[in-house]
Amino acid sequence: MHADRIDPQAKAALERQNRFSLPHSRRGLKLLRYVTHATMWVENRNPPQVGRTVDRTIPGPAGDLDARLYLPEADGPFPTIVFFHGGGYVLGSIATHDWLCRQLTRESGCGVLSVDYRLAPEHPFPAAVEDASAAVEWAAANPSAIAGTGRLAVAGDSAGGTLAAVAALMAAERDGPEIDHQALLYPSVGIEPDQASMREHAGIVLEAEDMEWFQNCYYESDVHERNPYADPTNAGDVSGVAPATIITAGFDPLRDGGKAYAEQLVRDGVATRYENYEAMVHGFMTMRDVDRAHEAIADVAADLADAFRSD
Repeated sequence: MHADRIDPQAKAALERQNRFSLPHSRRGLKLLRYVTHATMWVENRNPPQVGRTVDRTIPGPAGDLDARLYLPEADGPFPTIVFFHGGGYVLGSIATHDWLCRQLTRESGCGVLSVDYRLAPEHPFPAAVEDASAAVEWAAANPSAIAGTGRLAVAGDSAGGTLAAVAALMAAERDGPEIDHQALLYPSVGIEPDQASMREHAGIVLEAEDMEWFQNCYYESDVHERNPYADPTNAGDVSGVAPATIITAGFDPLRDGGKAYAEQLVRDGVATRYENYEAMVHGFMTMRDVDRAHEAIADVAADLADAFRSD
């Protein structure tokens, strides 16, 4: 499940990011968010060109949500990928994932609508879930506002991958918009402390204490942790959800949870492609100087484009 060593390019990217320790308190959160944005700015420098970008707001359940639309260098309309950024539901933004969304647009030939959802601890569960679902419903109802064809997929990385999975589950269970595909990039689903990936790789990018702090910020109460709309691995039946691509990283403590969800989807009859990048670390698909990041984005983009081409 993991290579003999971390890919040298990924290791160098981690060293360049000069990761700061999480404060594990609300008092230090403002500074941490600033540092996160500043660190990710390095990865997002000199962004790859797309046809155009449009910054706008879309209606959310508790007020407008910031969003950025990326469109290819071609004549539209385009299928649309609704994207949710990672960051443990506490960190991250449209800006931190700008490079990834641009690359996804370029490789897929699709529009990408990146959505800023409400963050914990100011807005605990289910705020982010409600925002994600509302964004997908709005995109489905307003294709002309996003140069869209009406065909939709959802995607996200880490916590955003969980939100994408939950949005797909909610759409299936609540007779929501038709979703052609879901792309879950090292999602934070099905995590158990006794998993081999947690025992062996906590401390690489994500410390065990970091994950516990994110969890406490997001859930507030233990009762929410078993909710299928918090973690879709809690769902008794996921047979109605969109076909999926699930990516994990060999040196990621979240690896085994993502693999378990892929297996759950397959058991319930959902067409699923699972790929584990054995020498990679959590967050690798945001690392612009890592060759395997480019390869993984191209592979995911191909799955999305293929889904939109099918009837």
